[in-house]
Amino acid sequence: MSYLVLARKYRPQCFEEVVSQEHVTRTLSHAITADRVAHALLFSGPRGTGKTTVARILAKALNCEKGPSPVPCNECASCIGITEGHAVDVFEIDGASNNGVEQVRELRENVKYLPARSRFKIYIIDEVHMLSLPAFNALLKTLEEPPSHVMFMFATTEPHKIPITILSRCQRHDFRRIDAESITAHLKTICRQEAMEPDEESLWLIAREAAGSMRDALSLLDQVMTCSQGVPEPGQISDILGVIDRKAIFDLSSAILERDAAAILRTIDDVYDRGLNLKKLYADLLTHFRNLLVAKLGRDVKRLVDLPGQELTALQQQAEAHTPVFLNQVFDMLYREEGSVRYTVQPRLVLEMMFLRLAQLQPALSIDVLIEKLDRLRKEMTGGVQKVSGPSGSAGPPPPESDPLSEGGGPQEAESRSRGRIDDSSDLHQFWEALLERIAADHPAFGASLKQAARLLRLGEKRVEIEIQGNGFSRALVQRRKNRGILRDVLQEALGRPVEVRIRAAEGAETAKVEKKNEIEQRKREALNHPLVADAVEIFDGKIVDVKLLQEVDK
Repeated sequence: MSYLVLARKYRPQCFEEVVSQEHVTRTLSHAITADRVAHALLFSGPRGTGKTTVARILAKALNCEKGPSPVPCNECASCIGITEGHAVDVFEIDGASNNGVEQVRELRENVKYLPARSRFKIYIIDEVHMLSLPAFNALLKTLEEPPSHVMFMFATTEPHKIPITILSRCQRHDFRRIDAESITAHLKTICRQEAMEPDEESLWLIAREAAGSMRDALSLLDQVMTCSQGVPEPGQISDILGVIDRKAIFDLSSAILERDAAAILRTIDDVYDRGLNLKKLYADLLTHFRNLLVAKLGRDVKRLVDLPGQELTALQQQAEAHTPVFLNQVFDMLYREEGSVRYTVQPRLVLEMMFLRLAQLQPALSIDVLIEKLDRLRKEMTGGVQKVSGPSGSAGPPPPESDPLSEGGGPQEAESRSRGRIDDSSDLHQFWEALLERIAADHPAFGASLKQAARLLRLGEKRVEIEIQGNGFSRALVQRRKNRGILRDVLQEALGRPVEVRIRAAEGAETAKVEKKNEIEQRKREALNHPLVADAVEIFDGKIVDVKLLQEVDK
């Protein structure tokens, strides 16, 4: 007799043996008891979760000689025939190879005849989504109003490909992906019956590789039993199945988090030398960082992370050493590069380049700390500039205590005070403002231009120096001979002595403007290159549109 693989040898024969699909088996059991089984059923869900198996069990339950009963006897001729696949009234059809309209027309002709031996004539169509559109259209009327002795059971992994006209005529049952814990428990039961006792870590490795499919898990267990002698170890199972060792995932993630470039390259080289799939390594690492982030958040970790207890503890210990912001930073970068890894023809080069870039990634600050530091940076970039305000709060120099041109002391007292405090800008400013008022009273146009374009630079015993700045029109107006004479006469009258008035253009005025502009640009570059700004861009995934200094905002 040929060898019977585990997936067939231990196929469930009643609803109670189906793993992790209680929501479906319970509903069907109640429907059989209440005699409310629909004439067309659709079983949808991931591969290897029991869709066709449940259809067979339901067929046995309906056609059992001791039924209909939710628990078939598995002893009568009908149950044995369905189990062995030769029942004359239960037809299992492969939708992929019988997807034409001719096969459906033949089915429509056959449903007219009564079952040969059983209570119902049952059609189980696997992968029904593979039927062509004309075949679906030919099935519509029969599916909606079949004879009372006919039942249809459809199984599919892609229900979205089935026309809505077919879906609306079926009672749909969605199968769930089987969790690793349930698969591990079932594998342990089977291993016990096969007189084999592998450790739980080995079974977890098989369950994780099965990705929610019990059939895949049994096939992998069959392969392990065939290739190993005695009790296999996790390392042997990894070699037999060609899967990434969990230790390699932990080593690689630790090297990335600790920014150890040499360890990253060694781990990738080890995986590559073993001939393992580097794209699968990347997918496992992406899942690992997702689990690290969930473990760091610390909410319902056991439910959200499908890992054995020992590995979950190691995951939580690894997550404790790093901030949630940094873990999310790494996870986000890995996720964004997933497409480039999936479609590359040089996965090793892409992985090395990306992981080395991750090793150079600096941990980002939390948002609260970042805002605090950005506020401090803003204050630093202002350079400590403050506005000078008088008692009334208005900008400008402090108000003078007296007017040298209106007090009883006269011009000589003003000249004496100016000579004594020649470097005191408040006295010069006071004197100059009073002088401008006297000129503006007699010559308004000249006074306005003088106020706009000139400033008192030096007030000496025999010489007064005035600097001209501003636009060209104002400078030309002040330097006219007539206006220069007016300015000299008013000065001599205010000072009470003859003085020489020297008027000169402001030296380096344009240069000062250029230097100020260069200074502003330099400060903007410093702000752009500041690490805090880089952290803010990284955290918020934004871009810098413009930089405004505080002085510019105030203006």
